[in-house]
Amino acid sequence: MSRSKLAPAAQIALAVGAAGAAAFAWGSLVERKRWTLRRVEVPVLPAGSEPIKVLHLSDLHMAPWQHEKQAWVRSLAQLEPDLVVDTGDNLGHERGLEGIRAAFEPFRGVPGIFVNGSNDYFGPVLKNPFLYFSGPSGHVPRSARLDIDALHAYFAELGWTDLDNTATSLDLRGTHFEFFGVDDPHKGFDRLDLIASAIDDLRAEDPLGDESWPDVASASPNRPTVTVGVAHAPYQRVLNSFVNHGAQLILAGHTHGGQVCVPGFGALVTNCDIPREKVKGLSVWRHGLRSAYLNVSAGLGTSIYAPVRFACPPEATLITLVASS
Repeated sequence: MSRSKLAPAAQIALAVGAAGAAAFAWGSLVERKRWTLRRVEVPVLPAGSEPIKVLHLSDLHMAPWQHEKQAWVRSLAQLEPDLVVDTGDNLGHERGLEGIRAAFEPFRGVPGIFVNGSNDYFGPVLKNPFLYFSGPSGHVPRSARLDIDALHAYFAELGWTDLDNTATSLDLRGTHFEFFGVDDPHKGFDRLDLIASAIDDLRAEDPLGDESWPDVASASPNRPTVTVGVAHAPYQRVLNSFVNHGAQLILAGHTHGGQVCVPGFGALVTNCDIPREKVKGLSVWRHGLRSAYLNVSAGLGTSIYAPVRFACPPEATLITLVASS
């Protein structure tokens, strides 16, 4: 009697185990290498402006042996972006810079800006993935320090600008851009208090700067300006501050899009306080009476200790900025 009662339960357990094993095999062997280019349009340019192509890269978590990832990123240079924006977590190994050099070399000379993520400072460690369900991951004391100075030196060789807790400007295809960014909010390295003064200093050094910031709409028609905020981790305090400072577009990464998602439900965790429905892709972030387009990249990598993705392929984003209607 007891054996007949146990048989269905055993069959169910066996079926669940087999499904779990199949899902893990798919996520670790197939999906984490299903490199995907997501294309979106964002209407933030002044009327009559030429379209501008922005390649948003994030969370490569690069290890030196990841040659397929490196080759795919190299191939993105064929898109001929006008700007590359890197939102951090480039390194995933103490020798990760070797892979970053292989991946990014075709972008030498293409204008670029970048901010740091925690995994540009600290190497990955083996940890319990279920801890993410209790809240954003915290500091891991045994993490190895990575050579972030060497990473920054290489980005400088490419001609890219460090945007950590500062601001800069660029002219692209006849449109003036003001960028501001913060160091990694996940580790508390962001200095939002510095953003206003950074933009003030930027405009003070610009003979054509407009003193009406952050009221972008009142800027001189002879100097159309687009304002972009950049951060690694899209914590709400950062997004709200960026919107208050006049950002029309915000770019971030960090979330891995949830990394392990459930079809029809979406991300299980975000690893920050952003709502789950904004964990990846293009959306609108509203705060007070202001709003900005928000693009959160699902990223291109995983920790070498958690090499699995499910219902969330690795991605880069080609953002085409177009004139607003």
